[in-house]
Amino acid sequence: MASFFNRLRSLNQLPIGSGLSQTQLFIKGAFYGLLLLSLSFMIIGGLFFRTGISPLIQVPAYIIAGLLAFYLFRWVGSALHLVVKGIPTIAVSLILATLFTFHLADYMHFNWPGALVQTSLFIAIFAMVLLAGSLMNLIRGTRNKGLYSLFVILALVIMAIPAYLLIDEGSNPYPIEFDQTKAPQLSEMGITNPGEKGNYDFDYFTYGNGTDERRSEYAEEVKYKTETVDASLIIPEWTGKKAKWRERYWGFGMKEFPINGRTWMPKKEGKLPLVLIVHGNHGMEHYSDPGYAYLGELLASRGFITVSVDENFINGTWSGDFGGREMPARAWLLLKHLSQWREWNSDPSSDFFDRVDLDNIVLMGHSRGGEAVSIAAAYNKLGHFPDNALVEFDFNFGIQGIVTIAQTDARYFRRLDLENINFLAIQGAYDADEASFFGLRQYQRVSNTDTVHRIKAGLYANQANHGQFNSIWGRHDFGGTSGWFMNTAPLMKGEEQRKIAKTYIGAFTEYVFNQKTAYAPLFNNSATAKDWLPDVVYVNNFQTSEDIILVDYEEDIVVTTTKNKVATISVQHLDVWYEQGLKMRDNGLQGTNAAIIGWNNDSTAVEKSYTFSFNEPVSLDSTSTLLFSFARADDSKIKLEDNDELNFTIELFSNDGDVASTTLSEHKKIAPKIKIKYMKFKAMNGSFGNNWELAMETFEIPFSEFSVLNNFEWSSLRLVFDQSTKGVIAVDNIGYRR
Repeated sequence: MASFFNRLRSLNQLPIGSGLSQTQLFIKGAFYGLLLLSLSFMIIGGLFFRTGISPLIQVPAYIIAGLLAFYLFRWVGSALHLVVKGIPTIAVSLILATLFTFHLADYMHFNWPGALVQTSLFIAIFAMVLLAGSLMNLIRGTRNKGLYSLFVILALVIMAIPAYLLIDEGSNPYPIEFDQTKAPQLSEMGITNPGEKGNYDFDYFTYGNGTDERRSEYAEEVKYKTETVDASLIIPEWTGKKAKWRERYWGFGMKEFPINGRTWMPKKEGKLPLVLIVHGNHGMEHYSDPGYAYLGELLASRGFITVSVDENFINGTWSGDFGGREMPARAWLLLKHLSQWREWNSDPSSDFFDRVDLDNIVLMGHSRGGEAVSIAAAYNKLGHFPDNALVEFDFNFGIQGIVTIAQTDARYFRRLDLENINFLAIQGAYDADEASFFGLRQYQRVSNTDTVHRIKAGLYANQANHGQFNSIWGRHDFGGTSGWFMNTAPLMKGEEQRKIAKTYIGAFTEYVFNQKTAYAPLFNNSATAKDWLPDVVYVNNFQTSEDIILVDYEEDIVVTTTKNKVATISVQHLDVWYEQGLKMRDNGLQGTNAAIIGWNNDSTAVEKSYTFSFNEPVSLDSTSTLLFSFARADDSKIKLEDNDELNFTIELFSNDGDVASTTLSEHKKIAPKIKIKYMKFKAMNGSFGNNWELAMETFEIPFSEFSVLNNFEWSSLRLVFDQSTKGVIAVDNIGYRR
């Protein structure tokens, strides 16, 4: 055994002395170069690995681990030489040491994208060997200085190219030139911008149990003390290393969850509406709740108590997250915050006595928080926790509205239907975390059936990502080194993206709390607020509780009938015609069906049309509005450019044979395809699915826009494809609003 280790030591011995050959100098330089490369992997891993430990301690620990690992793996390589003859010992040991140290760093959160590991490692090792070996010959050698100088330049070029690609923001391969049909501006009607500061000053403070070991704002700086809550029956998955590390980091377990919140309190008399905002599953050591101060300040200035809720302690960390099994806890904690406000509101000794309007509450959430607010709205009406009925609920707050920002919709195993509630979903098209508009799937599961006026709305905004809706999450939706590969060039600035959120959320809260229905056009058509919003493509969805939807394609697979047999469908000479469940970019279902219609007039002059013949005529007058949902679609039979305008004629027929018509683009144009390139390198984009997603959009056409009398008995409706030479569209939700 001693002989074996002596041989290993001799094989690992680096060349020493002053008369070394060019090869020996090259090998010695390669050793130091690969050692430096390996340690750089560890240093980056230490910098990106959020544990709460200071980088001043963590990075040196990673360097020491890297040194030990590199030398250990060199010995492994040398031992391999003793077993497998003929392999160059020094070369094998150095390469293996570098490879193994890289994988150790990757395990310790270097987080290099798997699709590029082989290529990038080969380039890095080759370039570093060439650079360091040549430099050693230039410094200590006496021959071939010109050749080694050339090798140094070549190595630096090889390193510089990928380094530039990592530093560069990327490109916008799918620019869109799109001018939406001009619409009357809300500002020109005297309507104020809901995204701008309101009329009220406000106080800012925090509340919590006052013992937070990580943040002073929830420790000695809290203004109002709260009791902890026992979540042991709500989140039984709080076990193992996930629980152990959290408890070590935070200083508490699932039986002592804190009720912590950042609060913006308007200086306004009387009872005030209450808004709770909750973050999503960001790294727990990178606190998320400060990132919604921009919303807290806006909404408080408009007279609404606003709280950014702290749930960082159930977020993901290096020891893993809960994979969505924590979703009930996220929702339950929101309701426990409302319980705290109810307690203060009913306590005569409290500063908040009779100050909170608990019948006027809006819940807002981002990412997993967006799914959590819908769960909370459902739990709010229950008497027991559905996942463990031994837990009794007693909430029943007046939750009037839900706002979801880039929400998830599959973390919780239950797909929840919501009834009689206002709803707004916002999604960025360049969201690499939640790449599909999952909020629109929840939108499909919201129904308003009573006599109270309510709305539901969806906004899809191009060039917006996941993180910038939170002011501290940033432009990279992936953390660690993976963020270097993100294509951020197409993104708007964070301030612009948050302007979108402020405008729509400000309008929504004014609509819900103050019945400012004048903001309704904003939810249907962003072009009405062009002077308030960044200049990007928007797709809007909007319904009110009074809307009458006659055709929604949800009833059966018979393409010639509608729900309740209210109409018969017929077509003339179409090139494409079928019904299907609409899909997201990853082929998951959107939660709604539509008719897919295509036409190509290049080869024929015959009329191509799609007609609804109604069994009972519909009475319309000058106050009525026709409703449609349209979107640009795809079919292999018809080749289109992404930005080709899709326009057609809409005709109404009366029982007496009178015809009234208009064209779609006179009122609003169908948005172009919003194509996305999330990552800089093609190999990394496949996991997202298709580079675009079919996005339905609401179209409203006032009946008064048709050249007819003020009253009209509508017996049939026809779409005539005579304005654009060819096209493929999805059609859904045909109806009207009086």
